[in-house]
Amino acid sequence: MVKVVTVEQMREIERATDEAGVSYAEMMDHAGRAVGEVTKILLGDAPTEKRVAVLVGPGNNGGDGLVAAKTLRAELGAEVGAYLLRPRDEDDAVFTAARDAGVFIANAQDDQRWRVLKNLVGNCDVLIDALLGTGSRLPIEGELHKLIEQAKQAVAPEEDKDELIWATVPVVAPSRRQTVVAVDCPSGLNCDTGEIDPAAIRSDITVTFGAAKLGQLKFPGAEYIGELVIADLGSPHNLPELAKINIELATGNSVGPLLPKRPMNSHKGTFGRVFVVAGSVNYTGAAALAGSAAYRVGAGLVSMAVPQAIYPILSAQLPEATWLLLPHEMGVISAGAVDVLLQEMGEVDAMLIGPGLGREDTTGEFVRNLLAGQRQNKRGNIGFTSRATQTRESVQHDLPSKLVIDADGLNLLADIDGWWETLPDETVLTPHPGEMARLTDLETAQVNRDRLEVARQNAEKWRTVIVLKGAFSVIASPDGRIALSPFATNALATAGTGDVLAGCIVGLMAQGANAFDAAVAGTYIHGLAGKLAGQVAGDRSVVAGDVLRALASALSTVDPAA
Repeated sequence: MVKVVTVEQMREIERATDEAGVSYAEMMDHAGRAVGEVTKILLGDAPTEKRVAVLVGPGNNGGDGLVAAKTLRAELGAEVGAYLLRPRDEDDAVFTAARDAGVFIANAQDDQRWRVLKNLVGNCDVLIDALLGTGSRLPIEGELHKLIEQAKQAVAPEEDKDELIWATVPVVAPSRRQTVVAVDCPSGLNCDTGEIDPAAIRSDITVTFGAAKLGQLKFPGAEYIGELVIADLGSPHNLPELAKINIELATGNSVGPLLPKRPMNSHKGTFGRVFVVAGSVNYTGAAALAGSAAYRVGAGLVSMAVPQAIYPILSAQLPEATWLLLPHEMGVISAGAVDVLLQEMGEVDAMLIGPGLGREDTTGEFVRNLLAGQRQNKRGNIGFTSRATQTRESVQHDLPSKLVIDADGLNLLADIDGWWETLPDETVLTPHPGEMARLTDLETAQVNRDRLEVARQNAEKWRTVIVLKGAFSVIASPDGRIALSPFATNALATAGTGDVLAGCIVGLMAQGANAFDAAVAGTYIHGLAGKLAGQVAGDRSVVAGDVLRALASALSTVDPAA
């Protein structure tokens, strides 16, 4: 996976790369050419008919932009203009190369009333923002602030016409604005904190180098990134400064190899049996979504352990499943259901507990009994007595070593003192920030302020894998590794999508994936399915069933065997 670094860590990586024999000039060439490659795609099949404007700052970021300008002019013949915040020295190699290639050069100090800037930006097809790099300090002030404000007006000029209010839809297409490509980061982004300057230009695509930056994956700055492209700087792949970074960004290329293999001489038993303990009379859909998702990611057999009262509703929605009907009280799983569940426990490869369970007292007792009856928990206690059976000791048992707990399962856990001591190591927990707050006795705002550290510390404390859901979901392992999902889409901000995610993860675990790999791959596939569903239905209109149906397309996109 791609590393995620602070600004200082990136400086160390660049220094080490230089010492390893790849000079700063060569790194700049790698960076500029990568921006050029992305811009080539945007220019399409007729690059000589397109115009590119490059806003060039005084530092290395501006040098990257000049390399991109030279590449586009020399190799494609595109019309390229570079607008310099400050003049470059004649002995600046990237400047002279761009000029000699035929790039039009303009300097801000020579531009009266910003006429050249407005002409360049207002008439270009692609605008490359190469003003400020990852090490810039905020706020943006002085001439740079003025330049950016003028460029932003040229990107989206103010209309002088009277306002027209269309009762239905406009009968003419709106004017197309320029595509904005940021070099390393949008100018005005703090690449450690995600703070964004009000003057910053919003990007459609950000081409960053060597590694993703923490601030690119934090809000509010993340809204200015657009699509993130990570380009190689030429660093040796075995560079120690890269290897020691324990935060990574999941990508399609890295997720594909995590998927369990699918041999041709297989049968349903090859791909594992999943138990989904879920559902209640008020939340029937959660169980159906989770079970269906486990099947969609390739589980061989999914058994649904649900309150008997909701079986008639669910059976038609999930004809592929087998069923274990549990005792219930008024449509919610009762405490005595543990004994029924234990009769089937030995044949399970992975179990999911939680979607749609509800939080009634009897269901809470069911969860306590299920955990307390383990043959031996992490404290070494043996032989708990179940209140559900009252006059006899509960059956001692082991939970499946591959366990996922989601939704109301997490809320019920939070009511049990020392609950983490009763779980198998590397149980996967999938809380949203509110559920994480209940598990940790923190305020939700505290969880959101430092998502990475909250997930990391508690994964280590609880010996679990934590998927802290939300934009750029955080996956934390008890050994200190952290992976981030690259997806931040409001298409997933709708009821039931978390149940789909839990089903994805448990389905991959049943097929043999370890907890962390299943959590990373499941979260990525789920996020990609959300993006794909949004492209079809529009983000606003996506429902969890759309995400479920898009899982097949998401899998085929990343699965090397597809």
